[in-house]
Amino acid sequence: MKPLDAVLADIRAYDGPPARVMEICGTHTAAILRSGLRELLPLDVRLLSGPGCPVCVTPAGAIDRLVELSLAPDTCVVCFGDMLRVPGTAGSLAEARARGGQVRMIYTPLAALSLAKEHPQTRFVLAAVGFETTAPVFALAMKRAREEGLANLRFVTALKTVFPAVELVMNTKNPPDALICPGHVGAVTGQVPFAALAARYGKPFVMAGFEPAHVAAAVWRILRMLKRGEAGIQNLYPEVVRPAGNPRAAALLEEVYTLRNSDWRGLGVLPNSGYAPREPYAAWELGYDDGGASDGCACGAVLLGEMSPPDCPLYGQTCTPASPVGPCMVSGEGACGLWYSGGGAV
Repeated sequence: MKPLDAVLADIRAYDGPPARVMEICGTHTAAILRSGLRELLPLDVRLLSGPGCPVCVTPAGAIDRLVELSLAPDTCVVCFGDMLRVPGTAGSLAEARARGGQVRMIYTPLAALSLAKEHPQTRFVLAAVGFETTAPVFALAMKRAREEGLANLRFVTALKTVFPAVELVMNTKNPPDALICPGHVGAVTGQVPFAALAARYGKPFVMAGFEPAHVAAAVWRILRMLKRGEAGIQNLYPEVVRPAGNPRAAALLEEVYTLRNSDWRGLGVLPNSGYAPREPYAAWELGYDDGGASDGCACGAVLLGEMSPPDCPLYGQTCTPASPVGPCMVSGEGACGLWYSGGGAV
């Protein structure tokens, strides 16, 4: 791989066809904003943010169910920190906690097992939200809960697989010309599923890590491929992403979950896009109703790359990190929040 200075010089000198390149993952969006890469691009090269923010696409119905459970007697909801302020139709978990609900932030799903053992009189409800990156750890937590007979631990599962959303993006009226693929998802799934999509749609797909230099290298490789008229998968993160992925994680997902149709906030119901516990693990699951009222914001268009965050009429006006209307302004991986905190406020 070329030195970073040479990579950036090649990007600035690009003279190929106009390019719309989507980074699927919010961590890539953060790296782009942190590095100022977008400002270094030629005018006919544009970076788009994609649907790879799991908190952003968690339906309001799941948030409402968690809020309801947090306010129930002797019940405590446990979740990652970026779930706390996501608005449902009945408020957020942070607001529920202010009203007396029990909500605790955790850093790993396995912490819920310890809480359930330490406080047997309390029912703990784990908010299982994420993509392939975190789904195996939630699967492990559910498997151990069953093995250890933890009757006071239950799950609200809103886990999703990223590939149906990628297909949705590639079937929009104006799909991106190439994708920067998330290396942490690829670490679990391998590069084969991404390669299949790259072949199906005839586009460059590049697996990348999450440092600014990784993302710049991915953009450079994509522009080279576009200029040469090449398609297919390129793996620039081979130290993490293997062709076959992580077989142990894949086996755990297969044991605990099956795929179901799932509602993606702002995008609608996508077939076979959500993980659901299969028997005998289904007894540890607490369901929720899909859908919910519209946010009144443009999160769906932002997630599909059809609109940049500042183009939403609510961005920076009624919707800010201090007072978010939609989930893309709340999460640490949400495009709107990242743009705003990165200096994109209007």
